[in-house]
Amino acid sequence: MATIKSNKLAVNNPIKTADANLSIETDSSKPLAVGVYEFQLVVVDDSGNESAPTITKVIIRDDKKPTAVIDAPTTIGFAEDLLLSAQRSVDIGGKITEYRWTLIKNP
Repeated sequence: MATIKSNKLAVNNPIKTADANLSIETDSSKPLAVGVYEFQLVVVDDSGNESAPTITKVIIRDDKKPTAVIDAPTTIGFAEDLLLSAQRSVDIGGKITEYRWTLIKNP
């Protein structure tokens, strides 16, 4: 199977291979962005005859849930301010746009 890293893909730059399968490995430094991609295939026979091009669309969507992380002190003194931080919360494939804080129990 032929393999290419996602950071080596370029529009209108054919990848020629003798193998019928092409694996596109995600490069963590430059994964394929969310969106619609179109790939074209032309096959060539041993006489040099080329097929008509065929095109397929692949949709890359962000389907990974973000991870919420709360950093907070375990105890504070009476009448002191309390800082809750969500700075270590992460979203792979996107960015966090809203933080929803809810008090769910009090004494």
